[in-house]
Amino acid sequence: MHELIVAPFLDSYLVLRPGRANGMKLPAHRYLELADAPAGSTVPGWLAAAADRAFGLDLADQPLTPTVLIRKPSPYGYVRASYELNLGCNYDCEHCYLGLKRFEGLPWPQRERLLHIMRDAGVVWVQLTGGEPLIDKLFPDVYQLAYELGMMISISSNGSRLSNPHILDLLTSRRPYRLTLSVYGATEDSYDGMTRRRGSYRKFIKGLDAAVEADLPVQLSVVVSERNADEVDAMVDMATSRGISHHVYVNMSPTIYGDGSVLTTQSAEHLRERKPFTGCNAGHTFFHADPHGRASICKIGRDDAIDLMSEGIEGLARLGEVADRLMLRTGGCSGCALSGSCTVCRPLASQYQQAKAPLKMYCQHGRREEVTP
Repeated sequence: MHELIVAPFLDSYLVLRPGRANGMKLPAHRYLELADAPAGSTVPGWLAAAADRAFGLDLADQPLTPTVLIRKPSPYGYVRASYELNLGCNYDCEHCYLGLKRFEGLPWPQRERLLHIMRDAGVVWVQLTGGEPLIDKLFPDVYQLAYELGMMISISSNGSRLSNPHILDLLTSRRPYRLTLSVYGATEDSYDGMTRRRGSYRKFIKGLDAAVEADLPVQLSVVVSERNADEVDAMVDMATSRGISHHVYVNMSPTIYGDGSVLTTQSAEHLRERKPFTGCNAGHTFFHADPHGRASICKIGRDDAIDLMSEGIEGLARLGEVADRLMLRTGGCSGCALSGSCTVCRPLASQYQQAKAPLKMYCQHGRREEVTP
């Protein structure tokens, strides 16, 4: 099993260690030295010294292969991706942006192909998500192959299965880059009410504590709704008392099908104006893959998805053009005088518009109307 990953990343080269957040940049000539090293080579002294400084890792006199996994350059230039293993979930959260939770996904041979496409496209960081990825029967296979292909893996989960010994063993023996757990309340009443599953709070706490005890790189996503709005401080304390990081999410979104019924869970008190949207790399250096292997620019902008199972990696060559088209200010946003300081991208605005959401939830015009006498 590899100890380090050496990978092209945009216009640079990186040295990464699975399970660690830090890394190192490599000059191009050092990358080429490693990539062209003859069979049977040992880890060069300069890399062993750097690994010791950065990671406390002793690689002196170790064989270069398999100690260091050296990723090849890709003509496609995608360095990040997310993969929705399955839209199914063991919860039925009232705020969920996925809407219908169908237990559907690719069979293993096609998942294996999809992961190889990601590797060949240049993906270094991959997020495994859902639905709930840890309940997917092929999660261990997907995780292990992504790890073996030299990807730094993030997992987005509700934490309900983290106390499972098989899951814990997998994640501690092949450590993820990040494990992000959503928290839906600080009490059984609010948490179980939001997930609409009795016992979900107890499973979450058990999974969270198991992950922290295993020293996994956990962070919490504190999801604020009308139901748990009075428990924000207590949810944040779940993170601070355990010495882990957290982010607070307060703005609800329509479902991916444009259903606005989930917006009723929004805590009006906590509705917060987002920062101005200044562009992103969706569709250019990042892509999203759904459970059927369809690539879209992101999990929000799913229009004009490319079926990688039928088109192969070559289909990704069209994704940048799709992204540019989806980001155009069209429909109700065309000609907007405030577009330069808009706080949402066009795909997200389109979802809010389809859901007939109150303008103040996503648009500056709605907030201006509130203060106009």
